[in-house]
Amino acid sequence: MTNILVLGGGYTGITAAIRVARKTRAARVTLVNASPRVTERLRLHQTAAGERLADHALTDVVAGTGVEVVAGRVAGIDPDAHEVRLDGGRVLGYDKLIYALGTVTDASVPGVAEHAHVYDDYAAAVRLSRRLDELTGGTVVVAGGGLTGVETAAELAEARPHLRVVLLTRGRPGSMMGGSARAYMEAALERLGVEVRPGVEISKVLPDGVELGDGELVHSDATIWTTGTKGLPLATESGLRVDARGRIVVDPELRSVSHPDVYAVGDAAAITQKFGVMHGTCQGGIPSGLAAADSLAATLRGRTPKPFRFGYIHQPLSLGRKDAVIQFTRPDDSPRRWYLAGRAAIVYKETVSGSPIWTWKLLKRGLVPVWVFALTAGF
Repeated sequence: MTNILVLGGGYTGITAAIRVARKTRAARVTLVNASPRVTERLRLHQTAAGERLADHALTDVVAGTGVEVVAGRVAGIDPDAHEVRLDGGRVLGYDKLIYALGTVTDASVPGVAEHAHVYDDYAAAVRLSRRLDELTGGTVVVAGGGLTGVETAAELAEARPHLRVVLLTRGRPGSMMGGSARAYMEAALERLGVEVRPGVEISKVLPDGVELGDGELVHSDATIWTTGTKGLPLATESGLRVDARGRIVVDPELRSVSHPDVYAVGDAAAITQKFGVMHGTCQGGIPSGLAAADSLAATLRGRTPKPFRFGYIHQPLSLGRKDAVIQFTRPDDSPRRWYLAGRAAIVYKETVSGSPIWTWKLLKRGLVPVWVFALTAGF
């Protein structure tokens, strides 16, 4: 019996585990995750704003698939010995490994690790929510003008109107979007009272504020850091070949170029397509999890796996609970002319945010959602 170990119980890891268990009936599939619960990373800004979300146990999600769930934090990987060591000393052997541990916040700016709130896991979002609960007034600084930063600023401004929310960004917020969609987003932030300061660089995070590159001090009662991510040090320490951001470099079949018995997916992988290296989103994570499972299953059957193909279709952006904007894109993630806004965009965004849960239900029945075919066909 082939032992298949899947590391990481996020969107991508769960998808890969369910799919590979169904495609390799004679294999033993074990899913390892630090928490026994599913973390919906797409909704962590809602948790920070104080919203109570549905709770999903990993064992419930994979029930009926034959996947065994092991709760434990990965402490080390020995790809030559085909072993994974967990905190506490437990060692798990494997024949094939799917690495889906995602990324963590890039804390290279001084003070981020000590003084900023991040979205690395559910517990971090809860700590942020509790900190905001303590504030009867004051200023919250959100660093980063990408989708996560904008969603966070809008969510907090709507849910906690007694707080002053300041969005600091090196470029223009939502710079990846087209002009019309970005203008809609900017109007929504203004309506919500978010103070946007583009064109600034943070040189240091302090206990009670941030220091900008020109020396200006911006007071903050809570600083939220959303400026970028990097791979876990675990991959580098394990001897797997990684890129400059610590992501595992893979071949077109999503196998590690240095250790082919290791597959890497989602944010944790440096996956090259004809438009360049993919950036980490749920949009690409679930399809890559499916593709790695299919690639592994084909290899075990002695068949040649298909190269992974992918193209982006949208940039969904919530603007609190009462507004949203959806920028449709070309496969390389550059903006098209079309976008959705308002009520239609809210429905669209909630469908996207909820898609992992019903995707897993379909996978357990041997079905693949139509949206996955849209992302992986014809690019």
